[in-house]
Amino acid sequence: MTAQFLDLWSDLSHTPLLWLTVTLVIYQAATWLYRRARAFPVLNPVLISIITVVALLLATGTPYEDYFDGARFIHFLLGPATVALAIPLHTYLRRVRELALPIAVALPIGALTAILSAVGLGRVLDLPTPVVLSLAPKSVTTPIAMGVAEQIDGVPSLTAVFVILTGILGGIMAPLLLDLLRVRDPSARGFAMGVTSHGIGTARALQMSEEAGAFSGLGMGLNGILTSFLVPLLMRLLGM
Repeated sequence: MTAQFLDLWSDLSHTPLLWLTVTLVIYQAATWLYRRARAFPVLNPVLISIITVVALLLATGTPYEDYFDGARFIHFLLGPATVALAIPLHTYLRRVRELALPIAVALPIGALTAILSAVGLGRVLDLPTPVVLSLAPKSVTTPIAMGVAEQIDGVPSLTAVFVILTGILGGIMAPLLLDLLRVRDPSARGFAMGVTSHGIGTARALQMSEEAGAFSGLGMGLNGILTSFLVPLLMRLLGM
C-alpha cells in the first residue's frame, strides 16, 4: 500500500496542476485561519503559506523547479495584479493631488531610511560586503530589487529572500506600529506600508481599506523607482 502511494505521489508531483492546487488550497486555509484569529498579525496568510509550502516540499523531497512548473501560473498573475492597483488609485486621484507635498517629502525620507538602515545594520553585524549590498534594496518589489542588486554586485537570489522577509515583517508589524504611533489616516498608513513593505504590505493595506491599498500601491511604485536610482548612487558614495 505504501509503495503504491509513493508511486502515485511520484506521478502526481510532476503534474503542474497539483502544485497550483496545493498552493491555492494552502493560502485559502491560511486566510481562513487568519480571519478566525481576528487578524492576529503573526498568522499573516503569506507567512503561513510560505512556511507550509516549504515544509511540504522538504517533506516530499520535491525540487523547487517541479513546484514552480505549477506555481508559474500564479507568478504570471503578479503582473496583472500590480497593474490593477491603478484602479483604486484612480478612485483617489484627487486625494493624491491634495497630498502631493507630504508625499514628495515622505518618499525620499522613507527610501533613504530603508536603504541606510539596512546598510548600517549590515555593518554593525559585520556582514560580508556582498550580503550588505544584497540587503540595501530590500524594501522594493522583488524584480526591481534583484535588478538593483545585480547592478551593484550584490547577490540577486539573496536579495529576493530579504525582500520577502521585509514584506512579511512589514505586513505583520506595520499596522501595530502605526496604531502605536496613532497614525489613523488610511492614506498615510497605506503609503507608509507601500514604501516599506512593497507588494506584501500593499496586500495587507488592501485588507485594511481601499484607500490604504491605493496609497500603498502608490508608495510601492514610487519607492521602486526612487530606490533604483538611490542605491547605486549611495553605494558609490559609501565606497562599496
